[in-house]
Amino acid sequence: MDVLLALTAIALLWPIALIVSLLVRWNLGSPVLFRQQRGGLGGETFEMLKFRTMTDAQGVNGELLSNEERKHPFGERLRSTSLDELPALLNVVRGDMSMVGPRPLLVSYLERYSDEEARRHCVRPGITGLAQVKGRNTVSWDEKFAFDLAYVDNLNFRGDLLVLLQTVTTVLSRNGADGNELATEFFGAGFSEAEPCTDGLERSSRRTTEG
Repeated sequence: MDVLLALTAIALLWPIALIVSLLVRWNLGSPVLFRQQRGGLGGETFEMLKFRTMTDAQGVNGELLSNEERKHPFGERLRSTSLDELPALLNVVRGDMSMVGPRPLLVSYLERYSDEEARRHCVRPGITGLAQVKGRNTVSWDEKFAFDLAYVDNLNFRGDLLVLLQTVTTVLSRNGADGNELATEFFGAGFSEAEPCTDGLERSSRRTTEG
C-alpha cells in the first residue's frame, strides 16, 4: 500500500515537483536535492531526500554558516508548504520510509534515546505522522516521542488513513508550519526500561553511528 500510494502521488504531482526543482535551482542553486543520513527501521541509517531549502553561504574562512544564517525566504516558504518533502516519496518506493510513521531524525540522535524512546524505530519512519498532525513543529520533544510511541503501540491501517487525511488539512492550513523540525537539538534525557519491539527487531540505537 505504501508503494502504491507513493507511485500514485508521484504520477499526480510530478509537474509540481518539476516546477519546484526549477525554482530551487533558480533561487538556491545546485544541488536541487538535499540528502542527509537519518535513522530508520531498526536504527539502521538511510539517505533521506528533500528539496533543498537553504543556501551554501560560507564565512570568511570558507566554513559553512549556521542554519539560521543560511535561511532563504524561498526556502522558508517551500518548507511551510511541505513541498520540500516531495522527493521523500522516492524513499517510500525504495522501502526506506512509509507514508505514515515517526519522522526520521538525525543519526546523531540514535545514541541519545532512552530504551523507551528507541522503540520509535520498531516501525519504518514516515513522511507524515501523529506528531505532524498534532502540532507539526510546535510540539516539544517529549510530546513528539509520546506521539511516536502511541503510533507504534497502536499501528493499524485505519489509523494510517486518518493521519493521511489529517495531513492534508494540516498542510493546507499551515498549522504548526512555523520553524524547523530540527531547530531545537535533542540531547536525550537518560534511559528507562522498555518492552522490546513487537515485531522482533533488535534495537540498534546504542551501536549505530553516523556514517
